[in-house]
Amino acid sequence: MNPADPWRVPVVVAQIPDTGLHRALEAGEASRAAIAEIASLRKVISASASFDLQLTSGGRVHVTGEVRALIGQTCVVTLDPIESEIDETVDLMFAPPEQIRSLAALVDEAAQSEGEEVPDPPEPIIDGVIDLGRLATDVLFLAIDPYPRRRDVVFEPPREIVDPADHPFAALKTLQVGYTPGPGKKDPD
Repeated sequence: MNPADPWRVPVVVAQIPDTGLHRALEAGEASRAAIAEIASLRKVISASASFDLQLTSGGRVHVTGEVRALIGQTCVVTLDPIESEIDETVDLMFAPPEQIRSLAALVDEAAQSEGEEVPDPPEPIIDGVIDLGRLATDVLFLAIDPYPRRRDVVFEPPREIVDPADHPFAALKTLQVGYTPGPGKKDPD
C-alpha cells in the first residue's frame, strides 16, 4: 500500500457501462489505520463511500455520491478524546488529461459571469482510471475539523489584568529626558 494512497479502489473508465456504474466502498482496517496516521487522527473508526459514475460526452465521467466516516480526534479545549462524524456529498467531473486545460478555462469564464453557480474544474482521469478510494480519502481529509471540540465545551481565554507599566517597552521610558517615576512606582534598575 502506497502511504500517499491508503485507500485504493480503481475503476477503469473503459469498463463503465453506458447505463452507469454504482460502487459502494468500505475501508478496511489497514486503510483506516493509514488514513488516521496521515491525517494525524487518533483513529478512523469507520469510513465508507457510495458513488455513481455516469459517462458523458468527450470521454468524461460524472461522479456523484457521498463519503461518510466516524473519526477519533482530541478536543482542542479539554484534550479529551472525542468522535466526529463526517458526511460529505460529492459531485465531480473527471476528464481525460488533454481536456483539463480547456475545461478549466470554461470554468474560469463561468466564474466571471454573475448569478451563475460556478462548477469545480474537472479532475484528471489518470491512465484511463478513476481511483474512487483516493477520491473518498481526499473528501474525508478536506472534511476533518482542524480544531475539534466537545459539543458542551466553550473556550474562554484566561483573563488577566495587565498593568500598563508592565510591558516589554516599559524600561525604555526611563531613557526619556526628564522622566521621573510616578508615585508608588520604582525606577527600573
